[in-house]
Amino acid sequence: MIAYIAYPTSLALQSANALQTFTTLRELRARRPDTVALIPRWGREPSRFSELGAVHLPRPAIGKLSRLHKSTLLYYLEHSAFALMTAAYLWPQRHKLEAVYVRQVICAAWWAGVFGPLLDVPVIYEAHDLESRNPSRAKEPWATGLLHLIDRVTLTRTAAVASLTEDFRRYLATIGWRDPAEVAVIPDAYDAQIFGPQDRAACRAALGLPAEGRLIAYAGMTFAHRWLDGLLEAVAQVRRTHPDLALLLVGGRDAERAALTERAAALGMPLGGARPPIYVLEPRPQSEVVHYLGAADVLAIPDTVTDLTASPLKLFEYLALGQPLVLPQIAALAEIVPDRLSFSFPRRDPGALIAALERALAAADDMQAAAARHALAQDHTYGRRAERIIALVEQVRP
Repeated sequence: MIAYIAYPTSLALQSANALQTFTTLRELRARRPDTVALIPRWGREPSRFSELGAVHLPRPAIGKLSRLHKSTLLYYLEHSAFALMTAAYLWPQRHKLEAVYVRQVICAAWWAGVFGPLLDVPVIYEAHDLESRNPSRAKEPWATGLLHLIDRVTLTRTAAVASLTEDFRRYLATIGWRDPAEVAVIPDAYDAQIFGPQDRAACRAALGLPAEGRLIAYAGMTFAHRWLDGLLEAVAQVRRTHPDLALLLVGGRDAERAALTERAAALGMPLGGARPPIYVLEPRPQSEVVHYLGAADVLAIPDTVTDLTASPLKLFEYLALGQPLVLPQIAALAEIVPDRLSFSFPRRDPGALIAALERALAAADDMQAAAARHALAQDHTYGRRAERIIALVEQVRP
């Protein structure tokens, strides 16, 4: 039996974290029906994870006190309380456990340092970065040592580490924290039930988008730290030589969309009209996002939040569709998409981004490259991700 412990940020799948957790679990349970998933829930909050037979434990909700005193430490306490609940739940079943797979850092620290040894069960931690580099980490000056302790325990005392990238795996070896043999590279993935090559003309017709003209698209739950303003300004420059070019942005929070819309108008790209130069759309379900992306000639990722562990879901979704990809030159992204199948640019270099967009637009109808990108994506479905997790469990189980 595998125990899968996660703390998704949205039980309604309104975040990339939740989507990845849900779809990984779906494919894991399809292959290992005995997988027990432990997910927190506040009261009777609706949860898509019920569809997968997840066990919902009460969410301690200590973090809600941050409305009175803003501190990430309150969330650390919340996650610690949940970790204790998961240990109590699994205690009677400890003799059947092959491994505990944890993807929340505080829960992983408790399982690696206390509950795993207590229950005599191997623990695998899915690392998404160092907590000491997390933008949402505890900022209190005295907490620096605590952050280092969390990183040290989760990354050195677990039976194995699941890293999103080879770059992070090498980093752990370089600092002497982990033998590479104990770190499995398990990248993010895409949902093969949704994403795949689309008919561009059909997508545009179905969405009411102009049949003619070039279109660059980006889709994401949030725009923060993704340099969307840089993409917007680059597209405004490219439009000087490609006046039929439009930019399509799907997702983001209300304030983020409002700020980009205001900036677009200042750049001469207002919303509205028969053939608007920009579309800024609210978040859509993945089943709709695929058609917006399918309508585009070029798909862009202007930047990522992390570097060593950069493995954004959109990279794999874009890859599955096949259109030209414009990516920043980050080693973790290059692990997945070779230079010959992408149009890369030095990170946060406006001129280089403009040049990459122009090269990608010129290659928009290269069907051979599109087929190669889609073929490459086949190794990064959630089904393959689940199989990699199962292989790692088999490696560490007693």
